[in-house]
Amino acid sequence: MTAPTPPFRDPHLPFAKRVDDLMSRLTLDEKTAFLHQFAPAVERLGIAAFRTGQEALHGVAWMGPATVFPQAVGLGATWNEDLVHRVGEAVSKEARAMRARDERVGLNVWSPTVNLLRHPLWGRNEEGYSEDPKLTSAIATAYTRGLRGDHPVYWRTAPVLKHWLAHNNETARDTSSSSVRPRVLHEYDLRAFRETVEAGAVAGVMPAYNLVNGRPNHLSPHLGRHLRTWTEEDLLVCSDAGAPSNLVDSEHYFDTHEEATAAALRAGVDSFTDHGTNPSKIVARVRGALEQGLLTEADVDAAVRRQLSVRFRLGEFDPAHDPYVDVRDFDTPEHRALAREAAEQAVVLLKNDGLLPSAPDARVAVVGLLADECKLDWYSGTLIHRSTPLEGLYERFGADRVSFAEGVDRVRLRTSDGTFLHVLPSDDAPAEGLGTEAALDPALLAGRTDLPPLTTDAAGTELALVDWGEGVLTLRAPDGRYLSVAEDGFVRASADQPGGWVVQETFRLEPHGDGHLLRHTGTGRLVQVAADGVKVAAADGDDPDGEVFGLVVAERGEEAVSRAAAEADLVVVVAGNDPHINGRETEDRTTLRLPAHQERLLRAARAANPATVLALVSAYPYAVDVEALPAVLWTAHGGQAAGTALARVLAGDVSPAGRLPQTWYADDADLPALLDYDVIGGRQTYLYFEGTPLFPFGHGLSYTSFGYADLTAEVGEEAVSVSFTVTNTGEVAADEVAQLYVRAESPSVPRPRRALLAHRRLPLAPGASARVSFDVPLSALAFWDVAQGRWRLEPGAYALLVGASSEDVRLSTTVTVDGESAAPRPVRERGLDAADFDEQSGTEIVDRTRTTGDAVTPVAGGTGELVYRACDFGSGTTGVTVSVAGEGTVELALDGGPWTAALSPAAPTAGPYDYVEVDGAFTAGGVHDLRVGLRGSLRLAHVGFTG
Repeated sequence: MTAPTPPFRDPHLPFAKRVDDLMSRLTLDEKTAFLHQFAPAVERLGIAAFRTGQEALHGVAWMGPATVFPQAVGLGATWNEDLVHRVGEAVSKEARAMRARDERVGLNVWSPTVNLLRHPLWGRNEEGYSEDPKLTSAIATAYTRGLRGDHPVYWRTAPVLKHWLAHNNETARDTSSSSVRPRVLHEYDLRAFRETVEAGAVAGVMPAYNLVNGRPNHLSPHLGRHLRTWTEEDLLVCSDAGAPSNLVDSEHYFDTHEEATAAALRAGVDSFTDHGTNPSKIVARVRGALEQGLLTEADVDAAVRRQLSVRFRLGEFDPAHDPYVDVRDFDTPEHRALAREAAEQAVVLLKNDGLLPSAPDARVAVVGLLADECKLDWYSGTLIHRSTPLEGLYERFGADRVSFAEGVDRVRLRTSDGTFLHVLPSDDAPAEGLGTEAALDPALLAGRTDLPPLTTDAAGTELALVDWGEGVLTLRAPDGRYLSVAEDGFVRASADQPGGWVVQETFRLEPHGDGHLLRHTGTGRLVQVAADGVKVAAADGDDPDGEVFGLVVAERGEEAVSRAAAEADLVVVVAGNDPHINGRETEDRTTLRLPAHQERLLRAARAANPATVLALVSAYPYAVDVEALPAVLWTAHGGQAAGTALARVLAGDVSPAGRLPQTWYADDADLPALLDYDVIGGRQTYLYFEGTPLFPFGHGLSYTSFGYADLTAEVGEEAVSVSFTVTNTGEVAADEVAQLYVRAESPSVPRPRRALLAHRRLPLAPGASARVSFDVPLSALAFWDVAQGRWRLEPGAYALLVGASSEDVRLSTTVTVDGESAAPRPVRERGLDAADFDEQSGTEIVDRTRTTGDAVTPVAGGTGELVYRACDFGSGTTGVTVSVAGEGTVELALDGGPWTAALSPAAPTAGPYDYVEVDGAFTAGGVHDLRVGLRGSLRLAHVGFTG
């Protein structure tokens, strides 16, 4: 007799009932095992193993060949949701196709990154879409919808948003805390996540490594308080790699891993990414927490239930009904065309004095360190197809009309005995078991130890030296192999590109006497010449003296660039970054400037030929001197079709229509401190920046011109309806990106100079017009009122600004909206939560307790001040009570007057969370601004008034 089908296998039942049934069949040990990233199979129930996490930021990553699309910041630069939606569809189809042949490929994809690009020196700038929450959420929503698929029940892949929350620094990323005031939290950092989740195609989020307001993100109370209220779907929260252990090991937030694991699970983390594929430590910690009473089985059930919800949506339990089970779309002509279209739409023309587009018969010199490169980043797949700028220009103009100079410095390194470093040809040592062709494949070189190490001889090998800035350089053999250090410590020419979690292909030349020491950055050790070959010093003992090298320069890069530029009609200098060097995950940049080596090449090209265009190919903005250049354009690393796309734009086959997704600042001095997350108080991003940017948010030029006319705006009960007409007034078919901004004309609190409300990318033929209409919810005009602890739409006049960028406004009008007028803070009745300040100086927000709430403390135990506007003390108060922990003094004053109260705990409290109430006299009546001074290492949580 056939056993009845268990309810969890019945596709006709709602997922919730099926999850309930499956949960009832699992033992506690089985459920506990599910909490690790690599959940094991449950063979007795026929349940397969499951892995959370598959990187898919701009193509399926880390799993071998796949279509590689432009970096995320490049997709943000397209300002085109339809395009990004199609990219998401293609990526998810390839994930399905790859999984069909390799079960290691996961369908729970950890993409996209919606961290806002607040600070351009952030090393992971390439992973985000924009500094603006509205644009970020629009692009992220499009991508997640593409990843999810359009079936009403089953999902093609299950996207997880990264990284919750307020994460913009790699420096001390696992121990630094982002101080985020309530207005910034709600109006800026939460907003990009919220609008994307509310759109309905998000399966979960990943907390970031950093702390927010003194509390690790993996314990964020906002996961429950906000995130899980935005949707009726069960959201899966996956930890970042190693972060659960950080709670004890680096952050020292808990004394034991059992406490930390329990706290993270109760805060809402459902899947623990820790210790690689080995689940034993996480399982042991959960079991220990259960035995100690730190967790209940209900806590485990809540996490497992959310995991299973995602697995059911992915069709795992219904292969006969899963509409995506047979998807095999991989590297199709459509995907290749889409990669090129995305790369073309990502190109931003920053400046053009008529030099572009080039003449069709132009002789073109393409020069620069990236001129013949198609760089990948940490989250790229392996290229199936490749197009560098040089290859794209060959294809477009013909090889006979294109000249090339890379611009590397060609050097030999002389040892102290007069010999030179020598690289054996790669075909001298094919890998064991590999044929000659395989041995020469660069993709097979990285990390190999069978190749011979460098030696020395009388002639030596001329190496290509590139200084990538900050003293970091690469050295490359004539056949294209990069010098690298393998696990055995020997230096070999054994990498096709710099890369890896720890880059082993970068070095530093350190002046020493009449020569230089060569330090390997991956190990931090000096290079030595030994009898058995060139290697880095051993790890044991003090750093011994390394070899002192003389640097013999055969040719400077600018010499070759000058020769090539002088003979051309158009010079294209391709500059930018290598995504694995000086700005990447784990490493922030330190400056907006181009590396000195590349500035030398740019000056040489410009001096040799005024018809020079700078093409920046980079993961982030630069501050460059554009005054002397007739044309400048930028694109993110554009994936497999980057070179073709750039060549087509230069030739005029495509009119550029990308727009900057973040502000390009003119100088490092314009930037806030990296860890200053107060975009309002620090006047950061285009929303608040009061200086003159190099190029503003939303900027981008075209090969045609556009006219704007007939702006109308009407205020309804729930929305503002805005319409205007855009006309292509030139002679070239092109896209325009029409942008709508708002500015509150007489705000009661600091509001953005202008804020993006809506945008649309429009293809227009010459002479064609399009009517653009937006219905903007009135809620989009609201701000977070810290006095009321909620959103408030302020009545009054709002300027609506329409144009081609945040600064290029073509049309404007003013509308008046009804709303809720400001009211004084009812401090007599409610008191003040310390973090709900209007202004501050010298303070930071910290955790009130380990689980919830905020407090405020002076930075580094110094002095700070908080200002609370329009506090209503009613008919009068005679006393004040402050809730404080630590040691120090709280002072109070009205308006601009002197301090009239000073309160201190009688003795330092036992710990930072041991609050005491301190009373004092304080007389006030009516409405006043309240100033609160903080001195010492104390935490202020609340101020109350009596009398």
